[in-house]
Amino acid sequence: MKVFQLSVLQIVDGTATTLTSASDLSSFSFYQRGSVGEFMGFMTKTVAERTADGQRQSVQENSYFAHVYNSGQENLAAVVITDEEYPVRPAFSLLQKVIDDFLTSVPKASYSNPSSIDFPAARAYLAQYQDPKAADQIMRVQAELDETKIVLHKTIEGVLQRGENLDNLVERSNALSAQSKMFYKTAKQQNSCCVIT
Repeated sequence: MKVFQLSVLQIVDGTATTLTSASDLSSFSFYQRGSVGEFMGFMTKTVAERTADGQRQSVQENSYFAHVYNSGQENLAAVVITDEEYPVRPAFSLLQKVIDDFLTSVPKASYSNPSSIDFPAARAYLAQYQDPKAADQIMRVQAELDETKIVLHKTIEGVLQRGENLDNLVERSNALSAQSKMFYKTAKQQNSCCVIT
């Protein structure tokens, strides 16, 4: 699971302008990073322009997913590009947080000059959401529940095995008890015929 790029865009008259962007293309070779970055930039703008106000959508291109949230507030949209294994809910949770944080920390007057926008939270969010289980509380709780379920299954299996072992011991002791009774009776009979006085 990997997050490659996170962007905030402003859409005016159907044209998207990237206000801020953060990317992690370290999984690609050095020579591929430029063209991969251009592809992701193009994909980001295209899907942002084609998403209606207040809508969320996910678009797949080869093994990449572009998750888009067009907030409708201040004409802002956020796009995150991930691999196909990345879960959808944490991706949209990330987009909501980015939009909210961007709206509160970046003045609207700076939207007209994107190069002047300083939004370090984009890099922080990109790093934080590389592991969706750590970033998303619901996924973290689900992972803990799955671990607990596995431990309980192992414990129940252990108890069942112990129970089977106890049943085997009881059966053996019953068999041993029956044999010892037979030995006692036989010994008593043998001893009664050879009484020394």
